[in-house]
Amino acid sequence: MDVVAAMTTVPALFTGLFDDAALFPPGDAPLAEAVPAHLAHRSSRYADAVGPFLCGAARIGELAALAGPDLPVGLVLPGGSAQLRAALADAAGLTVVTVELAAPDVPAAVAALDGLLPIGVTAAVEIPRTGRLEDHLDALVASPHRAKYRTGGLSADAFPDEDELAAFLAGCAERGLPYKCTAGLHHAVRHTDPATGFEHHGFLNVALAALTGERKAAAELLAERDGTVLADAVRGLSDHQVDYVRRFFTSFGTCSITEPLEDLHTLGLLAHPLEDR
Repeated sequence: MDVVAAMTTVPALFTGLFDDAALFPPGDAPLAEAVPAHLAHRSSRYADAVGPFLCGAARIGELAALAGPDLPVGLVLPGGSAQLRAALADAAGLTVVTVELAAPDVPAAVAALDGLLPIGVTAAVEIPRTGRLEDHLDALVASPHRAKYRTGGLSADAFPDEDELAAFLAGCAERGLPYKCTAGLHHAVRHTDPATGFEHHGFLNVALAALTGERKAAAELLAERDGTVLADAVRGLSDHQVDYVRRFFTSFGTCSITEPLEDLHTLGLLAHPLEDR
């Protein structure tokens, strides 16, 4: 079969939405397996859905020794702005396209990025879940950087409830701030993980909540557990609405690229099966 003919058409709502966080929990893939797997995703029929390969600060040198320039990399710096200069130096041989910075002090993170970020590299500043959300978001308004919000993790308290996440989404909408999410959004629809009992947000829930721009309505959409309801709502989006959603909800990190795509196929939102034919 012709390669072009075999490519899946990825709807605009999902283009570049899935940042590859294979190295991070709960996936914890070995680097030597994660890099070729990412390159395979990039040459697959669903390549248009795939964002950059995310790498933590501690493994940049190891990645640089293994990867070539064909690998678009996102640097994830949990140590915040103190790690930025060294991380960029360590990544000199990599194609860095974005930097994600933890930020207990958002203004300090913005200042560090403004001073050190190379031209053409984007950044996301992780908003603390403590302190005044409004102050954290306000500190980003005059900058070119995205906000980032943690939507899950390895303990129940790492998952914000619907109202907390809705407050973040609405706050970004009010300020015109784009954002990405990280952790916990492995599946399309909100659900309770049977193994842990944790309440996971769904990435379709987040996408639709991004459209509302209003806290109460966003919280109601984040709470929806019926995949058919969400899929029907997505099918009803106009091109203008899709553009609006993606102007704000730019991407999320997932330790599996195929799981979210399989969910979309099951819901009838991705036209072709993921299996090779």
